[in-house]
Amino acid sequence: MDIIPVILSGGSGTRLWPLSRNAYPKQFLNLVNSHSLFQETVLRAQAVSPAKPIIVCNEQHRFMVAEQLRAIEAGHEGILLEPIGRNTAPAVALAALLAVRNHPENSPLLLVLPSDHLIKDQKEFSRVVNSGADAAQAGAIVTFGVMPDKPETGYGYIQADSVGQGTLKSGTVRDVKTFVEKPDLETAQRYIEDGDYLWNSGMFLFRADRYLQELEKYQPAMLKACETAMKCGHEDLDFIRPDKAAFTDCPADSIDYAVMEQTEVAKVVSLDAGWNDVGAWSSLWEVGEQDEQGNVTKGHVVQEGCCNSLIFSEYRLVSVLGLEDVVVVETPDAVLVAHKDKVQDVKKIVTRLNGSAQSLAMHHRKVYRPWGSYDSVDEGDRFQVKRITVNPGETLSLQKHFHRAEHWVVVSGTAEVTRGDEVTIVTENQSTYIPLGTVHRLSNPGRMPLELIEVQSGSYLGEDDIVRLSDTYGRNSDD
Repeated sequence: MDIIPVILSGGSGTRLWPLSRNAYPKQFLNLVNSHSLFQETVLRAQAVSPAKPIIVCNEQHRFMVAEQLRAIEAGHEGILLEPIGRNTAPAVALAALLAVRNHPENSPLLLVLPSDHLIKDQKEFSRVVNSGADAAQAGAIVTFGVMPDKPETGYGYIQADSVGQGTLKSGTVRDVKTFVEKPDLETAQRYIEDGDYLWNSGMFLFRADRYLQELEKYQPAMLKACETAMKCGHEDLDFIRPDKAAFTDCPADSIDYAVMEQTEVAKVVSLDAGWNDVGAWSSLWEVGEQDEQGNVTKGHVVQEGCCNSLIFSEYRLVSVLGLEDVVVVETPDAVLVAHKDKVQDVKKIVTRLNGSAQSLAMHHRKVYRPWGSYDSVDEGDRFQVKRITVNPGETLSLQKHFHRAEHWVVVSGTAEVTRGDEVTIVTENQSTYIPLGTVHRLSNPGRMPLELIEVQSGSYLGEDDIVRLSDTYGRNSDD
């Protein structure tokens, strides 16, 4: 039977701030090994099924998704761009509608996977997915419940029906008795002792048409809005854009609330494969490689007399002395220091930053674009300095600025510079000047990355002072 992975990549990962930010969230970061969590999820799906995945992501993350797929040489059946966040039930509805449209003769099974989870035992995960495939093919809405190894208050739980059943083992398929919210510690301990409770993983397996039937039964307004959004949408480069107006009218809800807690055909498959949702810095400490004192370190770190701590350095030397059960995370523009028991509250810091004029909750100092990246090295009154990297063969938009002029110094590589009606080649140690209001474009015609220093000067230096006249990537002025 055909299994098409559906990878949900719409989260912002606020609890892993400052490393994870809205414009570059945790699923795209290499937190554990050389692949990002998103790439690990794609590779995990490939081990289960040879079918190309359907990706559902935020519009602003579309080029990151495409680039990370390209880096691991992975194809896709479609990259669906959510014009606005509406939670998981509508996101999966878009994917199910696309799957039914692409496979009208035989509705495929959809394996729904969040893009930011970690699973250590790939072989066991594949076996467990196949254990639930027959039930899903027969019309069940299957979810995967993680077998708990400790009383956890940060997860919802699924109670498996135990009537006439034996002990739960990895791969066991049971009817769902009930879903329960995140418990207090005493209740969580009772769930562990009971033996029939599983962590709610947020992973699902079902026939595409069956999911749509359940939506029609329980959430008809949601289904209608998604159908209209897909019908009135359009394709753009490698992306599928559902209609924004129709999708905005769609009710927002999770799969759990919209379907799983109402359907009469819910089943749960128990999973014991080293699952972790990497939902907080304490989770990364748990899955990281700990030294003899229980410390997990990454980057340029010197520690003395510390234990059971997580210390991340991205840019500068971080030295930590005589601390226990702490998290220290350094980035070029922000530092987090927290007790390990309080890291779930990092989102409160992000909320406060979102309520201020600062952009530190949204952007890193280094910002990624489809053509490469730029790093804001320095700024002051009426000037800003950036280090710009343009990937081989890529081209920035043809643009102009109303409030700033730009000076470019090529550090390495070759730049093709359009300035008004003039096109010139600028090489290493050469420079050029873009006067205020001049139409210009920067391209990298070479085979190696182009590195240059840009000095902006003017009365206003915001990124929204860009008038795009032509763009290879179909972006607007504020994108």
